[in-house]
Amino acid sequence: MAFCLTEEQAMIQTMARDFAREVVLPGAAQRDRDKIFPRDILSQMGELGFMGMMVPETYGGAAVDMVSYVLALTEIAYGCASTAVVMSVHNSICCEAFLHFGAEEQKQQWLPAMCSGQCIGAFALTEPHAGSDPASQRTIAVADGDEWVLNGSKQFITTGKNAGLVIVTALTDRSKRHRGISAFIVPQGTPGMVVGKEEDKLGLRASDTVQLAFEDCRIPLDNMLGKPGEGFKIAMTCLDSGRIGIAAQSIGVAQACLDESIAYMHEREAFGHPLSDFQGLRWKVADMAVEIEAARLLALSAASLKDLGKRYGQEASMAKLYASEMVNRVTGQAIQIHGGYGYCAEYPMERHYRDARVFTIYEGTSEIQRLVISNNILGPSMMR
Repeated sequence: MAFCLTEEQAMIQTMARDFAREVVLPGAAQRDRDKIFPRDILSQMGELGFMGMMVPETYGGAAVDMVSYVLALTEIAYGCASTAVVMSVHNSICCEAFLHFGAEEQKQQWLPAMCSGQCIGAFALTEPHAGSDPASQRTIAVADGDEWVLNGSKQFITTGKNAGLVIVTALTDRSKRHRGISAFIVPQGTPGMVVGKEEDKLGLRASDTVQLAFEDCRIPLDNMLGKPGEGFKIAMTCLDSGRIGIAAQSIGVAQACLDESIAYMHEREAFGHPLSDFQGLRWKVADMAVEIEAARLLALSAASLKDLGKRYGQEASMAKLYASEMVNRVTGQAIQIHGGYGYCAEYPMERHYRDARVFTIYEGTSEIQRLVISNNILGPSMMR
């Protein structure tokens, strides 16, 4: 890796790599096949500091930088993409939301349990009719005495079934559109929050994705996260961090495919030679390695900007766009290298291929990333 790591960053990467290969990877195929949520693994990750990586020690976190988080998340994704997506949403969206927008009492109440892995966070922004256009959401929150009453529905919520708390966005002032959206903390089990259909997905099958319905769901007034009307700001701020997380997941899955392809090419023979002797396949591996390294540097660059306190939204979108599309190309080439075996569940290629497909969709589609990047470069389009 050309990116120079500090001694602490290298140590965190090594620890995550060892844990991913020894604990996470061995059961990944079975968890995928049987849709088993990795709760025990997440608890162990909490003990190692992986569930509150950028949270200060005051609240039970590991207090490391974003670069260290990218390195650790990449390694977890190498072992199991389903586990990595839970880690990513929990760390880079939910914990970040509490850190930057939560009241001190909210931080003290929730962050220690989140950092230990006892309470997993979910973020409910997307709605059935409002995916890439969150400003058009219809879930509402109305103050009633000393409570907020939530009504509406959310769609495609990662960990919505197994989360200990859900951060929910809802309209508190419809006349202000996106400036009228606020964010709320809804603990799992709150009356009126109903966990609906669990999606039967192509990939990431060990990570639950559900519908959430809010039917006169009452929460205390103090459960608003941030100020009234800051919900859209919270979502957009945390999604920048989350997009770096998607890039890290993409890199981990792609690296797993590359390593497995290299091993297969050394072992498998054709026409009396190992596959590693054939130029056509050697060039595939070269292209895969170049693309992975380019994605890695984009992700680490965006993470470094965040660590320096600089603007990083455009760089996060660049990393997410390139890495998510890269992993789809790399997994496809890995299947091609494995031939018929790559198409079968006996080898992990088909799982990686299925897992990778959603990376260009969630936390902002590739089209949305291109919109963000072009707006930063050219300014907003005047077309209506």
